[in-house]
This record gives sequence, structure tokens and C-alpha cells, in this order.
Amino acid sequence: MSVFFLLKYVTSYRHFALINVLFWMQKLNRKLVHITIGMVFLLFWPLFSSGRYAPFFAALAPGINIIRMLLLGLGIMKNEAMVKSMSRSGDHRELLKGPLYYATTITLATSVLWRTSPIAIALVCNLCAGDGIADVVGRRLGKEKLPYNPNKSYAGSIAMAVAGFLASIGYMHYFHSFGLMEKSWYMTLGFLVVSVAAALVESHPISTELDDNLTVPLTSFLVGSLIL
Repeated sequence: MSVFFLLKYVTSYRHFALINVLFWMQKLNRKLVHITIGMVFLLFWPLFSSGRYAPFFAALAPGINIIRMLLLGLGIMKNEAMVKSMSRSGDHRELLKGPLYYATTITLATSVLWRTSPIAIALVCNLCAGDGIADVVGRRLGKEKLPYNPNKSYAGSIAMAVAGFLASIGYMHYFHSFGLMEKSWYMTLGFLVVSVAAALVESHPISTELDDNLTVPLTSFLVGSLIL
């Protein structure tokens, strides 16, 4: 009898562990999508022509995603796999918040700011690399919570500032290699300030209430407009 209960316990534990692993993989997959879509898209910016309408053509891809998020979020179009990969709860209505803000940010950064603007780099890098890495690191190493927000950690916030900053200066050098942007220590310092400001706002409870896909790019734009 004791062997039976032991086997049942081990089986239940392994089942629970498997559920946890699958849940973590789903979270990780969603964050990898969050990080890579915007960062990879930036790599293609220099490949577009210098024509007047180039930024609008480039913005078509993320612009289509805005329409897609609206259709999926409103339940007009069905795609369970996409909903699961881009939402926390699996509820299609969630796509009307974070994912929609995400697509809108990329679209506006492309069509309005474009590749000669350091603010565009700050927007995309802090949203994609910064916010994405913050969640991954925070879940793994975030034992020490922030005093003003128990849902956020020191590790996650520091990781966000560092990742957003490093990605920003990386793309500054990348665009400079194409002759699209000047590089300077002043701009580097400006990227640091923007990334720290974005991380601080992301760690505040207001970002949870609104959505960090909204507050992070908004902060990056406002602070970046002042110093970049």
C-alpha cells in the first residue's frame, strides 16, 4: 500500500513539474516573440531606400499587425495559436492592450521617427529588449522585490535598464555604419538616461494598471525628446 501511495505521489509530482515547465516555456516563448520582432525589424531599416515614402512602406508590416490585433482582439478573426503566443491568459481581448500598443509603437517609430532618429532606437530597444529581458530575468532571479511594488524586482528592473541601454548603443553603431546616424558620448549618455527612466516607470504600479507596452515607449519618447 505504501509503495502505491509513493508511486502516486511521484507521478503527481512529475505531472505538476511538467505543468510548471510547460507554463514557463509558454511565458518564455511569448517574451522571445516580444524581444525579437521589434529588434529584428530594426535590422532591416537601413535596407530601405532613402525615398520620401520609404518609412511608410516599411511601416506597412507592423501596421498590418495593428489591424490583425484589432480583428483578433474583437473576436472577428480566430487564431488560437497566435492568441496564446501573444497573451498572458489566452483571452483574445488581451490583444487589444499590450500587443496592440506594441504594434502601434513599432508602426509610429517607423513611419514618424524613422532611422535617423535616436528616439526611434530608444523607443524600440527599451520596449523590446528592455521590457522583454526584464520579465525573463525577473522571473528567474527576482527574489528581492521593490519596496513600492511587490510584483517587480531589483533584478528585473536592473536587467531592463541594462538591456535597453546596450541594445540602444548597439543600434546607434549599426545605423552609424550605414551613415544614417552620428554616434557620440552625449547620445550614449542620453540612451542611458532614457533606459533608466523607462525601467523606473515600468517598475511602478501604474505600468501594471495601464500596460508597460504603453508606459515604456511613452516614457522613452518623452525623455528622449528632451535629451536625445
